[in-house]
Amino acid sequence: MYLKRLSGGSVKAVQHNAIARDVVMRRTLTNGKSLQFIYTGRMDASFHTPGTPILGSGDPPVAEKTIVVDDLLVSSAFVYDLDETLSHYELRGEISRKIGYALAEHYDRRIFRAITRGARAAHPVSATGKVEPGGTQIQVGTGTGTTADALDSDKIVAAFFDAAAVLDEKGLSQDGRCAVLSPRQYYSLVENVSSNALINRDVQGDALQDGNGIMSIAGIKIFKSMNIPFLGKYGTASTIDNAGSFVGADVEATATGENNPYGGASDFDTSCGLIFQREGAGVVETIGPQVQVTSGDVSVIYQGDVILGRLAMGTDYLNPAACVELHATSTAGSAF
Repeated sequence: MYLKRLSGGSVKAVQHNAIARDVVMRRTLTNGKSLQFIYTGRMDASFHTPGTPILGSGDPPVAEKTIVVDDLLVSSAFVYDLDETLSHYELRGEISRKIGYALAEHYDRRIFRAITRGARAAHPVSATGKVEPGGTQIQVGTGTGTTADALDSDKIVAAFFDAAAVLDEKGLSQDGRCAVLSPRQYYSLVENVSSNALINRDVQGDALQDGNGIMSIAGIKIFKSMNIPFLGKYGTASTIDNAGSFVGADVEATATGENNPYGGASDFDTSCGLIFQREGAGVVETIGPQVQVTSGDVSVIYQGDVILGRLAMGTDYLNPAACVELHATSTAGSAF
């Protein structure tokens, strides 16, 4: 009974809190530790000359991308039977949800860092005369700029339209275009909705007060997240009262067990938002979000149960042309 209930609670927590999982290319790997994605470049068309044989010599250039699954990610807690008996609340379900949140946080952060990496990369197809377009970095603001530009709604809107034009010019589909901003950026757009040409008369009144007044800009669906790299930290670089240990945490360096390059804090010093199309990144899962609970003799010996959530996934950019990084100041991050 507990296993079913806990598994459902944890998996739902991942599904509800992991924004990136469903807006990029996701594949399930049943055998093996890595998965290859194939790139094909463009082909030429030409007029046929009568009497000339057609030999199929116009093969497109081909390149390959390999995404390796990171080591097993786990989050666990021990529930002592006596504590559970004496408590006035349902402990296991709460722990299960917190495990789900921890897995979802890891999931989103790695995907967002991978998309940022893609925005700074050249395309793998680089045959002479047939080089495919790579990633894009767009400054929020103009000139030398300051980090305060990252929260200026007018400058954010201008960057969105610039990004939409770039994605069109590089041949990306209109379908599956998304943006992820920090909460303060998103609410800056909502706060100034009547002056930044983003009025949507279908979502006035209560919808604006609920923080849902901006659904898209230039056809790009907008999400807000505290897991996006923002000026070297996650979600916010602002100083707030009683922030605790986790709000505005520094972007950490690639950890032992991570088999893909995700970068560190210094790689995101001026990064302040992402715009991408679903082809921009890929996720490979060998073990989807799961919960395991001890039982039987183990529970008797320890008079309690270990609740463990686990996940095995890896992520990296796929089509860099589908990745756009927003950055504050004129200093754009380097490839990593």
